[in-house]
Amino acid sequence: MALNAIDLTVDRSPIDLLSGYSLEITAKDGEALRSAAPRIPPGTSISVTALPDEDVADRLAAIRLVRELGFEPIPHISATAVPSAEALDDYLAAVTGQAGVTRCFVIAGDLATPRGPYCDSSALIASGALERHGIRAVGVGGHPDGHPHMTPEECWSVLAAKCAAISERGMTPFVVTQFAFDGVHIAEWLGDLRRRGITAEVRLGIPGPAGIKTLLRFAARCGVGASASVLARYGISLGKLLGSAGPDKLVDLLRSRLDASHQPVGLHFYPFGGMEKTIAWITDYKDRT
Repeated sequence: MALNAIDLTVDRSPIDLLSGYSLEITAKDGEALRSAAPRIPPGTSISVTALPDEDVADRLAAIRLVRELGFEPIPHISATAVPSAEALDDYLAAVTGQAGVTRCFVIAGDLATPRGPYCDSSALIASGALERHGIRAVGVGGHPDGHPHMTPEECWSVLAAKCAAISERGMTPFVVTQFAFDGVHIAEWLGDLRRRGITAEVRLGIPGPAGIKTLLRFAARCGVGASASVLARYGISLGKLLGSAGPDKLVDLLRSRLDASHQPVGLHFYPFGGMEKTIAWITDYKDRT
């Protein structure tokens, strides 16, 4: 075949973003997860957050429950909250031994002064503790709306360096983004990520259906862009704060803009309005599309 006859076009057909979605819970969400479990596909990845006011025993119980219910637990580890290398070893031994954990998600955390030897997620990854305890995949954060302490270019270089460090240690990197409302911006960010040669799987953070005031409260807490124009595209009017909103328009837009060139990619749901509401929305949306 002549060179000019070779088909070099990219497959632009729509991709199934909702196949193999993932979810996020806190240590307090165990009963809600148990109630919703029959409607969640077996093997679904479920992240368990690491909040500063939680008891570690409660977090471990939630991680064990995820496994007992037939799902894949992904514990969050907040690097600056880890008091010592010994404490990290103990925690990793517990989650791997008690819940068969093979994947985790590492963040820096919100502490200005680290409690122990890890000043950020990169330092924890470099410690060697994760692979020593049999962790096979490590998630790191992506920030379509930017990061309060880094320039956009710094965000890209740090993300690329983390993914490379994880791969060099024999583990598989994946990226989970902070939730966002602006589907246009999310799609552009993901396209930029692929053009920069970062090939890791990406989970795009999606807010589950919730009260509008609840969504805005979490957006303010997490530094998520929520201008009037962005919220309007999402389906929220700042003049009408009563009622609730779901991610229909956001997911519609992402499905229309993402294609094979953005793969591997899926959705990661933050159930701010409750697990049952989020699973009901996912089920209904899949039935309608």
